[in-house]
Amino acid sequence: MQSEVGDWIVGPFVAILGLIGLILFGRANDGEMTVFGAALALFAIVFIFSLIKRRFDGGHAVQAAAKGAGHE
Repeated sequence: MQSEVGDWIVGPFVAILGLIGLILFGRANDGEMTVFGAALALFAIVFIFSLIKRRFDGGHAVQAAAKGAGHE
């Protein structure tokens, strides 16, 4: 499995944005900031899980290719 350096840079940055979104959500005094904070936190969660999924799907593709090459 080959690791992409960009994922290791973007992932923590997005996690920090998600924490900022949770802080905005928790301390909001109006509806707009509540929605923005919740949306930012939700985006961060979905994005980080997509990074994790892409990482593990890539590993399965390498294993499947190695299995296929072994049967030839």
